[in-house]
Amino acid sequence: MKYVRYLDLPAGSNKIMVLEGRSVGVFNVNGSFYALKNSCPHQSAPLCVGTVTGMTLPSEPGEYLYGKEGEIVRCPWHGWEFDILTGKSVYDPHKCLVKTYDVAVETVEETKTVETYTVKVEEEKVIVYI
Repeated sequence: MKYVRYLDLPAGSNKIMVLEGRSVGVFNVNGSFYALKNSCPHQSAPLCVGTVTGMTLPSEPGEYLYGKEGEIVRCPWHGWEFDILTGKSVYDPHKCLVKTYDVAVETVEETKTVETYTVKVEEEKVIVYI
């Protein structure tokens, strides 16, 4: 898969990109990057434009624990929820999932250049060629 050389993606945000003809959502979850196919397996809705949220976690009766904040994406059409980190469905993680892609973060050093001009001295005058 092709990669993106530069992507300004602050923590908690995401961006939809087309890479090699595939619509992919790239998410920054707490400083780590994840990529999901931008298609809900239910009816091919654009999954990655859905709400990014958390979920209630298993707990004792009468106790309500909320967690995984920023790690769950909810399909905008029918509300199906998927874990951004794994692509697995919250409802049925063993049978329903979204394709995930590996993400590599590479630092690219920016080359700094200085604009130069040709200079020639004629009869004690400086001539600059632009």
